[in-house]
Amino acid sequence: MITKRMGLLPRCPRHSRGRVLLLALVMSGLVAQVARSEEDLFAPQHVSRLRTVGSAVISPDGDHVAYTLIVPRDPLQDENGTAWVELHVADRDGRSRPFVTGKVSVSGVQWTPDGQHLAFLTKRADDATTSLYTIAIDGGEAVRRLQHTSDIQQVEFCRDGQQLAFRAVEPLPEEQQAYREKGFNQEIYEEDWRPVRVWIAAADGSDSPRALALEGSAFDVSWSPVGAQLAVVLAPRPLVDDSFMFKRVRVVDADTGQVVQRVDNPGKLGQVAWSPDGQHLAMISGVDLHDPRDGRLMIAAVPGDGSLRDLLPDDKTHVNSLAWKNADTLIWVADEGTRTTVGEVDLAGNRSVLPWSDAAVFSQLTLSRDTRSLALVGHTPEHPAEVFMHRADRPEARRLTVSNDWLSDLRLARQETIRWEARDGLDLEGVLVYPLNYQPGQRYPLIMVVHGGPEAHVSDGWVTHYHSAGQVGAARGFAVFYPNYRGSTGRGVEFTKLGQRDAAGKEFDDLVDGVDHLIAIGLVDAEKVGVTGGSYGGYASAWCATYYSERFAASVMFVGISNNVSKVGTTDIPEEMYLVHHRKRLWEDWDYFLDSSPLRYVQRHRTPLLILHGKDDPRVDVSQSLEIHRHLKTLDQAPVRLVLYPGEGHGNRRAASRLDYNLRMLRWFEHYLQGPGGEPPPYTIDYATAIGPAQGG
Repeated sequence: MITKRMGLLPRCPRHSRGRVLLLALVMSGLVAQVARSEEDLFAPQHVSRLRTVGSAVISPDGDHVAYTLIVPRDPLQDENGTAWVELHVADRDGRSRPFVTGKVSVSGVQWTPDGQHLAFLTKRADDATTSLYTIAIDGGEAVRRLQHTSDIQQVEFCRDGQQLAFRAVEPLPEEQQAYREKGFNQEIYEEDWRPVRVWIAAADGSDSPRALALEGSAFDVSWSPVGAQLAVVLAPRPLVDDSFMFKRVRVVDADTGQVVQRVDNPGKLGQVAWSPDGQHLAMISGVDLHDPRDGRLMIAAVPGDGSLRDLLPDDKTHVNSLAWKNADTLIWVADEGTRTTVGEVDLAGNRSVLPWSDAAVFSQLTLSRDTRSLALVGHTPEHPAEVFMHRADRPEARRLTVSNDWLSDLRLARQETIRWEARDGLDLEGVLVYPLNYQPGQRYPLIMVVHGGPEAHVSDGWVTHYHSAGQVGAARGFAVFYPNYRGSTGRGVEFTKLGQRDAAGKEFDDLVDGVDHLIAIGLVDAEKVGVTGGSYGGYASAWCATYYSERFAASVMFVGISNNVSKVGTTDIPEEMYLVHHRKRLWEDWDYFLDSSPLRYVQRHRTPLLILHGKDDPRVDVSQSLEIHRHLKTLDQAPVRLVLYPGEGHGNRRAASRLDYNLRMLRWFEHYLQGPGGEPPPYTIDYATAIGPAQGG
């Protein structure tokens, strides 16, 4: 249109100056519009700046919520490292104050029993170990209250505030420490571990801490609200596998250290909490040793025989948080499909759902002492995790914090829960982010993001992360799809067990069926489908690039599995792999482990594959990526690239590694789903040019 108008200008010399001026105005407006449209698009630099609430705990009087704020480092300006964790406090009207901020890392935030101080764990410049600090609610300098010979991992105050229990690793004997300092620092694999002990100390630091002689290693401790008893979560060893599968609850006399009651929860274990009268323990547990996820709301009487009762036996959900409202009633938060539900249940099993449950995707429930106010952490499709509060005198849950006010300046794509039917008739669901400027009837390239676990799920909340395209992919013209395949959580125990003994079988067929649904409804271009994911999602990405290669035009595999034969022998969770995944040992069925390995199908490989892996990954050994890369390079049937991250483990934690991952993932998909394809893009990245200046605050 503008070109035609420019062609007419010489025919009208009298008005040429006016037309040129008009043209200049039109052009400047279009340029400004284009510039604006680029500024309000979600981009990698925004992902690098996202602040999220990590935890929240309400004050005893219900007037304040203390929360941790995760503040990422600037990958191009700051010293590389993990995000900082700050301490802030919001009042019930949403006014927030910084308490401990800057280059800090706080954890274990809680209120002292009198509600006048905040207690937290951190390691300051002159601290040899992580120590306990307190700070007054009306401000002032934080004061160190307790230091130990090893890092303090958790602190719990007695109800009267006079004593505290804490967890810390048993110190190394002085003689061994002296040898270690001389260079004798060899590791005796999975043998030279030291247990985490429970210690009792006076809250004012007036005595030397004493360790309780408990068998095993402690993963949690909490005081009974009455008497001198502790609920201690113990496992045989302080290993990751034990923490997943073998944590059990013991009621311990704090004065003598004697175990007075055993509660043998049957499988995985989550949160444990005393009732206000000390007569019951509530816990989030698995139903048996083969349950992939703790998710059932169980109670045990104290004193009692240790037996457990499920208060929500018919719910097809996974409880993620609980709090006692009174001695007879609990409030719970449960993952249900792609949402969460908040409800109440009494000891008789009478349940109800609270009407404001759908305000966000919730977790981390805490209650004020009078139970009239509660705080939660919640996220939505419009913002990452923030603090929410509900008060008995209000009908809704109110969002208290705004950690990324610049998000309001960006355009976010439409997002919704979608459902489809698997080839065997099973009903499935997931989350779909539409391309930002979606036009009905037009087909788009797709990035499918497969979650890990598989005992996890994606909720219809905030889905944009360094490893997940989300709104960044949508802003670049992709549809982004998050399938909750069989084996995912949020739909009860039976659904979560559907993938057992069938690795890479029907669970990964579900992924293809989901893609077919998106093609059938006219949204997705069948020739431009990409897949990515980390851990089990990386396993799926490798499977789709080999076994299902004809269906996928690009794949990005992150810390993923390629060879189950070697994976089960190199992981730090061998018992979990056996008990809740494969349900068989390698030597019992060699063919199963080989046939469920992407490596078995490398000759089918025609999908450009980008492989990324932390070099120090204990969960999925880096050899998994090295193996498949070597064989695919040798076959040379499609492009493949391997990127290793020194110092990173099972997922990237440092700012530079996260940015690099995000940029490489997006570039790979743009190159093969939107661009020329062929040879891979350059392996070097000009990071400053790639992300440009951050917009919006």
